[in-house]
Amino acid sequence: MLFILIILSSLYMGWSMGANDAANCVGADIGSGVMKLRDGIIITCVFSFLGSILLGHKVIKTIGKGVVPLNLLPPLQSDLISLAAILGAAIWVTIATYKKYPVSTSHSIVGAVAGGGLAFKTVIQWMKIKQIFICWVLTPFGSAIITILLYPLIKFIFSFSAIKKYEKGLILFSIYVTSAYLAFSWGANDVANATGILIGTGNITPNGAAIIGALAITLGITTWGYKVIETIGFNIVQLTPLMTIAVEVSSAINIHLYTHYGIPVSTSHSIVGAIWGIGILQGIKTINWKIAKDIMLTWALTPVISGLITFIFLRIINAFL
Repeated sequence: MLFILIILSSLYMGWSMGANDAANCVGADIGSGVMKLRDGIIITCVFSFLGSILLGHKVIKTIGKGVVPLNLLPPLQSDLISLAAILGAAIWVTIATYKKYPVSTSHSIVGAVAGGGLAFKTVIQWMKIKQIFICWVLTPFGSAIITILLYPLIKFIFSFSAIKKYEKGLILFSIYVTSAYLAFSWGANDVANATGILIGTGNITPNGAAIIGALAITLGITTWGYKVIETIGFNIVQLTPLMTIAVEVSSAINIHLYTHYGIPVSTSHSIVGAIWGIGILQGIKTINWKIAKDIMLTWALTPVISGLITFIFLRIINAFL
């Protein structure tokens, strides 16, 4: 019964992730006026699903065993931490989505698992958390730097007369391709946030967990994904189609690199960092700093709030047990 509740909670987490993170893949496209919302949602669903089932197992193992060794704990304790952590992370992501803030589901689930470990006073692998935290800090900076280097190159390529003749069609094609690549990278890295913790319980394989997560994410994208798309696409920096190409390629490369090493990072951090990179190139005044400050504040609060929700939930359960 407890494992069934964990599966249902994972589906809820996957749904909330899809609702919040779909914007990372296509928000810039829609904001630049090149892609319709319906097309963006379809692309995100298809390619995030493929990324989840083809590469998702790498980061799933880190979430499932790397923060708190759930597979080494007594079964009841492991299952309770899993259930509370998924619920704690999902509740915070849902609140953030309602407020239209692009938060990190990676931060949310890592903070929640650590909070669960603290509640039951289990072993917490602080060195792994330290490594993950360093990558969290580097993620937006990495995307911004890649964008700053890449955008002038893209502008140069599209300045050739031979390219200009077919400019509109090539831009449209490029945006659809880069959106697909970003959705693939996102699915590969972030599916672990929904179902990685299932691996720690020992009741499901990484591939099985990836499929469950991919289905839940797809549902979240199609039902509530439009809310945060407004923030990413319209409220940070006004983007042109060429800017959008640079932003998505930079973010996708950044995320793909971390996925290769099994490190859970934030697609939200990556895409927002890339958009800030464009803002730096265009002039600092083009960045909406009020939105930027709100986003950074929610980034900082995310692991703390998720961990706190999980900690309180488990302490209440522990008192009854």
